[in-house]
Amino acid sequence: MNNTKLKDLTQRLTQNINKVIVGKNETIQRLIIALICGGHVLLEDVPGTAKTLLAKTLSKSLDLNFSRVQFTPDLLPSDVTGIHYYDQKQGEFVFREGPVFTNILLADEINRATPRTQSSLLECMEERQVSIDGQTYSLEKPFMVIATQNPVETLGTFPLPEAQLDRFLLKLYMDYPDTDEGIEILKRFQYESPLSGLKTVADRADLEAVS
Repeated sequence: MNNTKLKDLTQRLTQNINKVIVGKNETIQRLIIALICGGHVLLEDVPGTAKTLLAKTLSKSLDLNFSRVQFTPDLLPSDVTGIHYYDQKQGEFVFREGPVFTNILLADEINRATPRTQSSLLECMEERQVSIDGQTYSLEKPFMVIATQNPVETLGTFPLPEAQLDRFLLKLYMDYPDTDEGIEILKRFQYESPLSGLKTVADRADLEAVS
């Protein structure tokens, strides 16, 4: 691992994300570390603490494929991993990839889905592959899951099982901004989200160089 390149990449990503996210330097840096290490991250806190915005900002800072899945009680495992369907034109069953076939997957409010749907990510996170109907499909590299969840006390949530929690390298908390941070957030988002004009500052080659 090249320490100089690692420091440079971390600084570039941190500075870029700070253009959108206010006052979360430690959380941002740990999220970047997990990305470089090839790990997955669980962001937990109450609604309105920029969990989803942080994941979106990281993905936009990188020249990587990004998918988002909004987890709900009626979401099916096949909605995440994909499904075989019969193509009448080809006269055979073909595989339609789900949103998990990406580089960065945002599993938004993961604990609002049923345990059955939550478990559909187990193989993806551990082995970087998906097995459906006896066939195995490899996922792209790098592959990272950034899952957000509200506290388990929140109405309509399903606690993640231990097997699922074990797949995450880090569990991070956002916390509410203080008064000064709140004022800065209002200034930044007064007219439009700074995320819309955010530029890419790293790519796949940068990640491979520090892995």
